[in-house]
Amino acid sequence: MWPNNRIRELLGIELPIIQAPMAGPVFSDMVIEVAEAGGLGSLPCATLSAEQVRDELAIVRQRTSRPINLNFFCHAPPQPDAAREAAWRKRLAPYYLEAGLDPAGPFPLSNRAPFDDTLCGIVEEFRPEIVSFHFGLPERDLFDRVKAAGAKILSSATTVEEARWLEDHGCDAIIAQGFEAGGHRGIFLDDDLSTQMGTFALVPQVVDAVKVPVIASGGISDARGIVAAFALGAAAVQIGTAYLFTPQARLSPPHRLALHGNDAGKTALTNLFTGRPARGIVNRLMREVGPISDSAPAFPTAGGALAPLRAKTEKEGSGDFMSLWSGQAAKLCRDAPSAGDLTRALASEALRGFGRLAA
Repeated sequence: MWPNNRIRELLGIELPIIQAPMAGPVFSDMVIEVAEAGGLGSLPCATLSAEQVRDELAIVRQRTSRPINLNFFCHAPPQPDAAREAAWRKRLAPYYLEAGLDPAGPFPLSNRAPFDDTLCGIVEEFRPEIVSFHFGLPERDLFDRVKAAGAKILSSATTVEEARWLEDHGCDAIIAQGFEAGGHRGIFLDDDLSTQMGTFALVPQVVDAVKVPVIASGGISDARGIVAAFALGAAAVQIGTAYLFTPQARLSPPHRLALHGNDAGKTALTNLFTGRPARGIVNRLMREVGPISDSAPAFPTAGGALAPLRAKTEKEGSGDFMSLWSGQAAKLCRDAPSAGDLTRALASEALRGFGRLAA
């Protein structure tokens, strides 16, 4: 028996395990695997075009009738800043020259679209059971349209204040994202990283502060973390890094190698790859330029100038200039036959853990 059934009942899922929406590694195949296993599969949409979102959703709807989650970013598009862009080019110029690239050459724009009218139209068309947001919430009219489409709405909070704000603005449940979490911080009320809390300090404080169910996220990679999260009042867990150890995770060879390497436990928050703080395994760029740099352009534009460097060095098997997103508990992860098998195994092991505590 699960000690808290609020998320299971709210979202209509069998297991209170949510696969984190990790943009890049996660596509429809992982979402389907997790949903069919009884958890909540989450499709990250921030790096997909509207047509790609529609195509992925069509595949999901063909292969599972279980509840699914669509995840979107809610950032404001940055204002052009020519001086900062020039400074970033200058900072990266030595690496360009080392790789035999032209520092003044063109580079692509970073592709992370905020939730907008077009994406909201897709939500209304496909009517996913759950929609989650990162970096706050969208404008009120878009939020209301998502609600009217029948979706339960989740969003990430990295502080108690953010959790209260999300509840006040209509969220059905709060994802309490601890400092240990891999990928982008969901921070949105301020930008002070020094006050960010770890998962097991944040979760019980959020549970005490809001009436809606709370989902624990960050550093949870095995059954022990799940049991601990429920003991602190969580009604579900959101797990990311552990799902990167399944065959459905579409990772570059350097990223997969880093996750299995001796340095997988060495992570840091960095803004170098996108312009916004995100946790990843420390690589050469993070050691030499950051991990946090005032030169990095605003989110999501910082990654554009790194694209030529990544393209050149990744072919050589190097992860020096690419984001190696990972939480702090990668060393607790294990390879699994599939994302569905991992979901079932985590649930079964957690239930046995609850049983031992009860005994």
